[in-house]
Amino acid sequence: MHRVGSAGNNGNSNRPRKEKRLTYVLNDADDTKHCAGINCLAVLKSSVSNGCNYLFTGSRDGTLKRWELGEDAATCSATFESHVDWVNDAVLASDNTLISCSSDTTVKTWNSLSDGTCTRTLRQHSDYVTCLAAAEKNSNIVASGGLGGEVFIWDIESALTPLSKSSDGMEDDCSNGVNGAANSLSVTNLRTINSNNSISSHTTQSHGYIPIAAKGHKESVYALAMNDGGTLLVSGGTEKVVRVWDPRTGSKTMKLRGHTDNIRALLLDPTGRYCLSGSSDSMIRLWDLGQQRCVHSYAVHTDSVWALASTPTFSHVYSGGRDLSLYLTDLSTRESVLLCMKEHPILQLALHDDGIWVATTDSSVHRWPAEGRNLQKVFQRGGTFLAGNLCFSRARVSLEGSTLVPVYKEPTFTIPGTAAIVQHEILNNRRHVLTKDTAGVVKLWEVTRGVVVEDYGQVSFDEKKEELFEMVSIPAWFAVDTRLGSLSIHLDTPQCFSAEMYSADLNITGKPEDDKVNLARETLKGLLAHWLIKRRQRPGSQASSNGDALSGRDISMRNLTHSRSEVDSNVENDSMVYPPFQFSTVCPPSIITEGSQGGPWRKKITELDGTEDDKEFPWWVLDCILNNRLPPRENAKCSFYLHPCEGSAIQILTQGKLSAPRILRIHKVVNYVIEKMVLDKDKPLESVNTDGAFAPGHGGQSQLSAVGDLSFRSGLKSWSKLRPSIEVLCNNQVLSPDMSLATVRAYIWKKPEDLVLNYRVLQGR
Repeated sequence: MHRVGSAGNNGNSNRPRKEKRLTYVLNDADDTKHCAGINCLAVLKSSVSNGCNYLFTGSRDGTLKRWELGEDAATCSATFESHVDWVNDAVLASDNTLISCSSDTTVKTWNSLSDGTCTRTLRQHSDYVTCLAAAEKNSNIVASGGLGGEVFIWDIESALTPLSKSSDGMEDDCSNGVNGAANSLSVTNLRTINSNNSISSHTTQSHGYIPIAAKGHKESVYALAMNDGGTLLVSGGTEKVVRVWDPRTGSKTMKLRGHTDNIRALLLDPTGRYCLSGSSDSMIRLWDLGQQRCVHSYAVHTDSVWALASTPTFSHVYSGGRDLSLYLTDLSTRESVLLCMKEHPILQLALHDDGIWVATTDSSVHRWPAEGRNLQKVFQRGGTFLAGNLCFSRARVSLEGSTLVPVYKEPTFTIPGTAAIVQHEILNNRRHVLTKDTAGVVKLWEVTRGVVVEDYGQVSFDEKKEELFEMVSIPAWFAVDTRLGSLSIHLDTPQCFSAEMYSADLNITGKPEDDKVNLARETLKGLLAHWLIKRRQRPGSQASSNGDALSGRDISMRNLTHSRSEVDSNVENDSMVYPPFQFSTVCPPSIITEGSQGGPWRKKITELDGTEDDKEFPWWVLDCILNNRLPPRENAKCSFYLHPCEGSAIQILTQGKLSAPRILRIHKVVNYVIEKMVLDKDKPLESVNTDGAFAPGHGGQSQLSAVGDLSFRSGLKSWSKLRPSIEVLCNNQVLSPDMSLATVRAYIWKKPEDLVLNYRVLQGR
C-alpha cells in the first residue's frame, strides 16, 4: 500500500468521511535560508562570459532556492514554494525550466529565472517521487522515478503546452495540479497508478499529455541517469539491479546484476557507453553497457554511497555518502584520495568550475576545491590509496588503523542554513510549544501567533520542560510535527474547535472578560486575515463577503451538518483579529492544505490573493471564517455535583447535577455558592433561574445559562458586607480559585465519574 499525502476518500466507503486538514508551517528565521537538509543541487551556467551563474538547492523543508553566485558570495534571489513535503531532486531542462520532485508525489515545473513561479504540477506518480534525470543535449526530455516502482519519461515542452486558455489558467497556478477546472476526479483517483497497471485515462481528461511509462520495476526506484542525447536511461533501487531503458519507447534493453544492496546513485557518460553506480553495499561499480557487464569495482567507502559526480571526460569520479566522506577516484588507475570529511552524510554533489558543491543532511551547502582543471595536483599531495575491488578490502584497511588524512580541512565557501527543529513538546496550556534544534538551542513558540516568545539558548530541554509545567487542562486542538525542519501545526475538524479560553485569560482588551474565545477559530482568522482583505477588495465581492463562499453542491451536501453547527452570536467584531492571534508579516507562516480539486498546495499567508475558494480550501475553514459557523463539538461541558463539606452546618444549596463549561474557574463556583447563601437562603431552590446562575435543566440536571457563566447579579453589591468567605475542595484538597473545572477533573479528581466538589465557610472570617 502506497503512502499518499492528504487525499479525499472513496465516496463508496461506509466509513465517516475524513475532512481535509489545514496545516501552517512556522518560521522565525530569515526566509533566504533553508531550515532542513539539502537533498539536491543544480547549477545553471551563464551562456555569456561575464553572465551570472546560479545554484539551485532543494531541501527537506519543502522549498527550493535560487542562489546568485559571485566570486565568494551567494545571494538568495528566489524561493520556490509549492511542494508540501521534502524536495528530493531537481534538474534543469530547456528554456530555463527547473523541474523538481517531492515526497508529496508530484513533479513540478518552474520558471527558474522568475521570482518563484510554479508553472505546472504533474500528478502521475502514486508515491514519493525520489529522483529525476535530464538529457544534457536534448534538454526537453526528463525522467522521474519513485517509491511506487514507476518510471516516467516526460517531454517537457508537450507537458507544459496548454490545451486551452482556461486549463492553462488553472494549471499555471502552482496551487493547482495537472488537473484543470473541468476535472471531476478526486485526488485519490489521480494517484492509483502503479507499475503493473496501464496509465489511466484521467491524464487525458485533465491535460491531454501522457508521459511514456518505463514499466518493469517491482520495487522502489532511488536513482536515474540519462545520456546527453536522451537515447539511454538507467534506473536503480531496492531491487539491487541496474535497469537500462530506451526512453523514447519506455522499453527495457538490459538488466545488470552485481550490487548486493540498494542502488542509490547513477551516472552515464555522455555517449551512453559507460555507467557508474553507487550502492548501499558501499561499492562503486563501472559498467560497460556494450558488453553488458561490470568492468571495475571500487571499494572506496566504508558505508552506503549516496552521491556521484564525474568529470566531463568520465575519467574521474567524486563520491560521497553515509560515511561523511568525499572521495576522488581515478577510474583507470583505481587511485583514490580523501578530499574532505563532513559532519553529516553527503546526499548530492554538483561540479562547478574548479569547485564542487556538497549537499548534506545539514541545512548549509559547502563548496570545496575540486581542481577540475588539474586533477593530478590533488593526487600529488599524498594520502592516496588503491581502491580494492571487494567491499571488505576497504573496511579491512580502516580496521587496521590506516587513518586517511583529508586533503582539505575547510570549504572554500559556505551558504549557511538555519538549524532544523528535531525535538518538540506541546505545553499544557495548548498555546506554547517548546522546541530544540540541531544546534541544541531551546525555544518557546506561541502557535496562535507563530512567533518565538523566548529563546533560552543551549539549555537542557527536559529541565526547561519541567520548569514550564502548568497544572492546566485544555483539550488537544492541534497536532505538531517537525518533518520539514520547522514546526508544522495541523488543524483537523472538528477536534480543532474543542479548545476555548476566556478573553480575560488571553488579555484581550475591549472584550468582556467572560467572553469565550475559540482558539482554532481565532487562529484561522489570524492566518487568513490577508486573504480576507484581498477577497473583499475583489470586484463584485459584496455578496461573497456575506458568507456565500461554498458552492451550491457543497452547501446542499452539508445542510444536515450545518443544522447542528454552532453559529457564534458574537459577530459584531467578527473580522477583528485580536493581538494573541496576529501572525507576523515579516516571517509569515505558510499554509498547506487542499480543497475539492487540485490536490495539496503550499503558500505564504501574505501571498494569498483572495481568489482561492472551496476548490483550494477545505469547506470547513471557509464555513468558519466566512459564515461564522463552527461544527458540533464534544466535551465542551463538565458535569459535577456541589455538596457542603462533611460535618458542615451549611444547608445544601442544590440537589441535582450541575453542568458548566470545562473552562469555568473555581472562583465562579465560589460566587455561585455565595449568591445562593446570601440572596436565596429563604427561597426554595427551584425558583432560582436568573442570569448568571445555574438554570434548572431537564432530568434534574442544572445547566449553566449562556449569560455570565456563574457571575454575580448586579444587585449583589449592596450585600457585599454580608459576603462570607468560601473555599471549594475536591478530594479534600483546597482548590485554587484560578483552576478550571477541566483542570480539577484531570489533576485532582482523576476519576471517570462525574466530578464532586465540596464547599465550606472559612472559620473566623
